[in-house]
Formats: sequence, C-alpha cells, structure tokens
Amino acid sequence: MPVNKYTTSALSFLLGIAVIQSAQAGMDTNRIAQIIGLPGSWNASEGVFKITAARTDQPVTVDGWKMPPFMGLASWAAFTPAMGGNLMVMGDTVLFQDEVNPAMSAALDNGLAVTALHNHFFFDEPKVYFMHISGEGSSETLAAAVKKVWDKIKEVRAANPKPVATFGDALLPSTNSITGKTIETLLGATGQANNGMFKVVIGRPAKMSGMDIGKEMGVNTWAAFAGSDDNAVVDGDFAVHENELQGVLKTLRKGGINIVAIHSHMTDETPRTLFLHYWGRGKAAALAKSLKAALDIQRQ
Repeated sequence: MPVNKYTTSALSFLLGIAVIQSAQAGMDTNRIAQIIGLPGSWNASEGVFKITAARTDQPVTVDGWKMPPFMGLASWAAFTPAMGGNLMVMGDTVLFQDEVNPAMSAALDNGLAVTALHNHFFFDEPKVYFMHISGEGSSETLAAAVKKVWDKIKEVRAANPKPVATFGDALLPSTNSITGKTIETLLGATGQANNGMFKVVIGRPAKMSGMDIGKEMGVNTWAAFAGSDDNAVVDGDFAVHENELQGVLKTLRKGGINIVAIHSHMTDETPRTLFLHYWGRGKAAALAKSLKAALDIQRQ
C-alpha cells in the first residue's frame, strides 16, 4: 500500500495511542494513589497522573473575601514517565508561613528538588505561599516523598491548628551591637557597619543583553546582621546558578536558616541566576558559619 499523508497521520495517531497506553502501563497509578492516600486522575493526551489536595483545613480570605479552594488553594503532584524507566514528578504545595520550612526540609530530605517559593496573592489572611517541587525516581520513591511533604503540613497544623504569626524566637535587643570583624573573618569578605548592624555583599559576574553586570547591578549574595553577638538576626539573599540551588538550600536548612522566597530577578541573563531570600536567628557567629557553608557549595 502506498504511503500518503493520510496513512502517515493514521500511523502517528496509532503510535501516539500506543505510547500513552505504554506509559500508563509502566506507571503504577494505583500504587501512587495508595501511598499518597488520595485518588488521582489520568490524562491520556499527556500521559500524566495527577493528584490534587485542596486546602480545606484552614479558611483563607483574600481582600476580605473567603476564598474557595477551587480558586487556587490546592496542592498537586503530577507524575509522568521519564528516561530509564523512572518517573518524573512536578508539583506545587500550598503552605502557610509556619509550614514552609518544615515542608521544604521534608522535600529536600526525601530526594525532591525545591524549585520556587513565592506568593500568589496580596492581602491574604493567613498569608499563603506556594512551593514548587520536582524529582525523578521510582513510583514508590516519588510518591513516598510527596506524602512526606504533605504529612509534614498536617504535623505542623496538628501542633498548632491556627497558623502562628512569629518564628517564636526571643526578642532582639533594643540596641544593635554586632561585631563586624567576626562576621568578616567567618565569611571571608569585607562588610559595612551601620548603627551596630553589619552587612556583607558579595557580587557574581553575569551578562545581560550582551553587557557585563555584577554586584552593583544586583547580581549579588548579601547578609545583614542585627541584634547582639549572642542574640542576632540575619537576613539576605543568595544569588545562585541553577545547578547550585539545591545544595545551597539543603545547607541553609541544615544550618537552621529559614528560606522565605525563591525566584528570579532578571530575564535572559547568562548564566541563569536564581535568588533565594532567607531569615535566621541565633548567635551571630553560628549564623555566619551556616552562610559560609552555603557559600562554599557555590565554589565547589
């Protein structure tokens, strides 16, 4: 039989159906649903199995309006076949402020990558954040990792049914008295003092629109310390390349530093640079050591 465009189209259609059927056959969707503990839906046209979990445990208002979960308050995890017989998972998790870092640690500790953390709303009460995840592995491994993240949320809410409004640390002293020399020595970079506070800014080279950009154009990692040497707060921003993000996140979380945002600041830059914002409490020297460990990840 001669091959024409109609025959080719038919063959492509049949091949597509075969690939989709093969994908579903190679993905134990029942097992994924069983592990996570929620039913999912199969999208035959994309070869994706998706589980969605609406946040109904805590009412959320946006601009004074009680927001139904249907309007965007739902966590999800989508699974699709990947290379080597593995699966890929991508997802988005709805989190309140006191859930973000416990859930992030659960994701990182169980082999998932955390790829973004941001808000979707203004004037939301309680404040809602969205953490994006991804990963590759077996059905069992990925489903178990997602369940660990979602179980951590339940654990936080079981301890405090209403989202808390503070990290719970001791009040900072009314007068700042950070020893800048200690920070400079530990971070290996010079800084600037201001009324007892101390700030270090470390630039990174990049290009945008064919032009060199760096520290003063905003491609930098910075850390600002306030309080006293024994009772300090540090906040700042890490400029990381894509292949550094997971290592820096893991190191900061291991050091007890809270991550408060992960996003981009630019478009079409080279190399691709992401920014993660953080907040930490403790002794100034211990905080600086945690930051230095994360800086060292970037230099490997």
